[in-house]
Amino acid sequence: DSKKAGSVTVSHLRFGPRPIRSTYLVGDAHFVGCHQFSFLERIDVLREAGRGAFFLLNSPLGPEDVWDMLPRPVQETIIEKQLRVYVVDAYRVAREAGMGGRINTIMQTCFFGLSGVMPKDEAIAAIKESIRETYGKAGERVIQRNFAAVERALEGLKPVTVPERAEGTVAMWNASPEGAPDFVRNVTSYMMAGRGDQLPVSCLPVDGTYPVGTARWEKRNIALEIPVWDPDVCIQCGKCAMVCPHSVIRIKVYEEERLKGAPTTFQSCEASDREWKGLKYTIQVAPEDCTGCAICVDVCPAKNKSEARLKAINMRPQPPLREAEAENWDFFLQIPELARDQVRRNLVKQSQVLEPLFEFSGACAGCGETPYLKLMTQLFGDRALVANATGCSSIYGGNLPTTPWTTNAEGRGPAWSNSLFEDNAEFGLGFRLSLDQQRALAAELLPLFASELGEERVGEILQATQEDEADIFEQRGRVEQVKARLEELLKAGQLDGKREQARQLLSVADCLVKKSVWIVGGDGWAYDIGFGGLDHVLASGQDVNVLVLDTEVYSNTGGQASKATPRAAVAKFAAAGKGLPKKDLARIAMTYGNVYVASVAMGARDEHTLRTFLEAERYPGPSLIIAYSHCIAHGIDMTTAMQNQKAAVLSGYWSLFRYDPRLAEQGKNPLQLDSRAPKIPIREYLYRENRFKMLTKSRPEDARRLLGLAQQDADRRWETYRHLASAAEPEAPAGGGEK
Repeated sequence: DSKKAGSVTVSHLRFGPRPIRSTYLVGDAHFVGCHQFSFLERIDVLREAGRGAFFLLNSPLGPEDVWDMLPRPVQETIIEKQLRVYVVDAYRVAREAGMGGRINTIMQTCFFGLSGVMPKDEAIAAIKESIRETYGKAGERVIQRNFAAVERALEGLKPVTVPERAEGTVAMWNASPEGAPDFVRNVTSYMMAGRGDQLPVSCLPVDGTYPVGTARWEKRNIALEIPVWDPDVCIQCGKCAMVCPHSVIRIKVYEEERLKGAPTTFQSCEASDREWKGLKYTIQVAPEDCTGCAICVDVCPAKNKSEARLKAINMRPQPPLREAEAENWDFFLQIPELARDQVRRNLVKQSQVLEPLFEFSGACAGCGETPYLKLMTQLFGDRALVANATGCSSIYGGNLPTTPWTTNAEGRGPAWSNSLFEDNAEFGLGFRLSLDQQRALAAELLPLFASELGEERVGEILQATQEDEADIFEQRGRVEQVKARLEELLKAGQLDGKREQARQLLSVADCLVKKSVWIVGGDGWAYDIGFGGLDHVLASGQDVNVLVLDTEVYSNTGGQASKATPRAAVAKFAAAGKGLPKKDLARIAMTYGNVYVASVAMGARDEHTLRTFLEAERYPGPSLIIAYSHCIAHGIDMTTAMQNQKAAVLSGYWSLFRYDPRLAEQGKNPLQLDSRAPKIPIREYLYRENRFKMLTKSRPEDARRLLGLAQQDADRRWETYRHLASAAEPEAPAGGGEK
């Protein structure tokens, strides 16, 4: 499938001494390999296995323990088909060889060790030669790590003794759990189980509109380890929830009475914030939805004083915790959300109590884009409309069978729709224009019912400011009362002369509550293919918010260079290192003078990111947020990726700033530079990442030359923004004229 993390790929391979003329798919396999243990609970992995076939399983459990943890149907198939079962803990072998979570070399070696396709020694020699060809540019260190993995792979390969009878208690995953909506049970579950081709066309939505909130039913169980909270060490800063790419770490503050009936392993402590005095505080993890990226542990600032290696949140093996933590998660979800008027949204530690309406996406483990989307939904999601440009955000955001976009307890949440690379900005502008037209129609119709609804109430609705959450909450209540009253009058037949106008008003009344339009996409869209449309929308003056998730490369289509790719980076179409500097989209946008423009990096300053989102959304015109988004295409350790963001800012490569035209109206400099002068040379940032470092192996002279130019780019960019931010305040207009 097309998920970025934990996706299922099924490969059918045939080997023989002569050309093979056969169907593509293998129906009587001599060898079956399963690279993810959790797949056994969800997929009939052994369906195509032939009698006596080899079955190779990547398992965290050894040969003595693995049998009891296999689902009973899997045990029965193994016995019935007399399969020869072998296990290898490929992730352990990979870690010991210094390869992180990359297990392809290990599984490949085990295949050749078991299958007999070619002599073992000959196969290993061929694998090593392939490694040298594939990873030669990455350097000798990477090659040696792969060699070590090959050598250790067969040492870790162990046979499993198969009993005569299947007595397992583990059940297969239920794609149609109790409580799931009808659409999930009747349609989505078939797709999740890999049987979507069995659905008749009549099951699918006629207009292509799919229900939201379906990712919560997948329960993919792909994490080997999950974070575990230690309330005794926690300082309640909220950073772990802020950076979580999959919204699996949640925080709730609640009355103590809500703990009645809590599972015995459910954890809580006293809320430390003065404004929440007397309330309880819990951080809970969704164990079956976590991808195990461990970014939360890396950013946690709270150290355990009794054991230095531990923090307030620590990674632990998932399987032993799954059942208890799943029960805790279900209980946690039943605790009501804290009222939004009791939360100070401008503080990280309080904002993360807000419910995210973007959860459990299929993005890469440790994704740098999704934390920004999650934050947007926490702050504005129950009234947001999202226009999304095709790219990674469309794959993890709206690709079948499920979507992470969801709703709150009142049934409100973001409306999301995808458009093409080249026209997404105009697509989102259409949202704004249509909303404005509907609001204008509602404002025109509402006074017609002043006698029935009350002059005062009509005036309150039409004159409401809606500048903050409290204003919007009150306006929403007023509009709901008006709708209820109109429904009541229509039912009673008291609007005979104005029935059509009443129905019209009911259809557009919700537009009297402020809506938040977000135009979202990556750098390939904003800097390149969709730039003309983006420029048009910024020049329109309309109240839209543009969020550019800047990975500095075409991430979704394989890592091609974009105009956002920095100098010296290696990418497709820039194999020798990009020779030109990165396009400065922010400065282009600032030339309009009436566009709010900001550059953020959550890993460098999370509170700055939070403040920027609030300011941008409140700005009554076009706003543009360019968000540094680390990516697996950068060739980095995703566990520590937020440190890369910090290094980018410390080196001066990525500046944090906000350009607010409203300050110019007050006679102040609209540009506020929020990051300090560079503290480290740019090489300390660049050479943390393989996209830059690999050039030192393949073209060392070019690498040195481009590094020097990249340092000049960073220095020049920093000095330019420093100068603009420190320039003299604009003078008042001469002669009392208008500004």
